[in-house]
Amino acid sequence: MIADPIRLAVVGLGAMGTRMLTAAQAHPGYTVVAGVDVVPRTLGIPVVTSLDDVLAEVDAVYISTPPASHAELVIRALDAGKAVFCEKPLAVDLDEARAMVKAAQDRPNAVNFALSDMAATLEIERRLPELGELRGVEIRLQFPVWPRAFQADAAWLARAEQGGFVREVLSHFVYLTDRFLGPLTVESVSSDFPEAGAAEVAARGVLRGGDVPVHVSAFSGLAGPEIYEWTAWGTERSLRLDQWAKLSTSDGGAWEPVALEQTGSDSARLTLFAQAVRGEHPRDLADFASGLRVAEVIEAFLR
Repeated sequence: MIADPIRLAVVGLGAMGTRMLTAAQAHPGYTVVAGVDVVPRTLGIPVVTSLDDVLAEVDAVYISTPPASHAELVIRALDAGKAVFCEKPLAVDLDEARAMVKAAQDRPNAVNFALSDMAATLEIERRLPELGELRGVEIRLQFPVWPRAFQADAAWLARAEQGGFVREVLSHFVYLTDRFLGPLTVESVSSDFPEAGAAEVAARGVLRGGDVPVHVSAFSGLAGPEIYEWTAWGTERSLRLDQWAKLSTSDGGAWEPVALEQTGSDSARLTLFAQAVRGEHPRDLADFASGLRVAEVIEAFLR
């Protein structure tokens, strides 16, 4: 039985890893034992360069390295008997993603999809029966600059091998759609690449969740505002999620805002992961199986 607090190592100390480390340090359910990164630094905790140096001292690991390295680190931790919380995308190689799911079958596992526990997500789920017949879902993304400013130091995000907005951002909204409509199938998808090795600048496609079409339109490097938009179009009512957390509804007229409590955060997902570590199965925490379904759709855009 794992005692309180859960001993955690944070692997990969870029923007997301440092953010989660800060959340875990403030969380009463965790003790951050160490950080793991190729670049030594001072963070008030030991920072080592190899996961092997700390595996014996922890109960769980949070992995936030570039995605091509996820599989090796995740499987190493799982084989050592540790619980694993992994950044999305689960992997860029689908065979590796499937191996990760297989290795995680008897271990607590989670993928950090930010929309999994957002108040807007839970409210959409509650209101879906009010929409009447669901005629379609639209996902619209737009980035004036890619990578975004807060990720500018992560050079891999600008490269096609493991970066790009399809993997980094569209994956969140594919997760959301998969959650509401069930496993998605790929009808027709494609992406535009400006030059060899560079990340995509446009992606479009049609997916399908059961009988419901899902239209995707996404661009980067253009003059315009940054847009994150997910819309469910129903015959009686429609719902729109805008900029991650703002929810609106329409019965045929103008969009009307839905008042929400701003639940959902890194700390809240750490609480859910702690429940998973202790053998529960929190429904608002994405697991590796859902991460694999998302990866299969995402990689179809990039093939």
